Amino acid sequence: MTILEIKGDWNIAKGKLKQKWAALTDDDLRFAEGRSDEVIGHIQKRTGEAREAIEKAIKELFADGG
Repeated sequence: MTILEIKGDWNIAKGKLKQKWAALTDDDLRFAEGRSDEVIGHIQKRTGEAREAIEKAIKELFADGG
């Protein structure tokens, strides 16, 4: 699954990402089609994590069934 295929289970993913990085807000995770880079940028800014770590965390959420 690619980062752009996340749309369907995004609400579930938001909750899990906020559990992983408590500093994230709903505004940080506002997802709009075709704007995944912006979402990742918000997560990077808020958490200080590397892009690769964020993408990996998101992919793992979906690999586990959402």
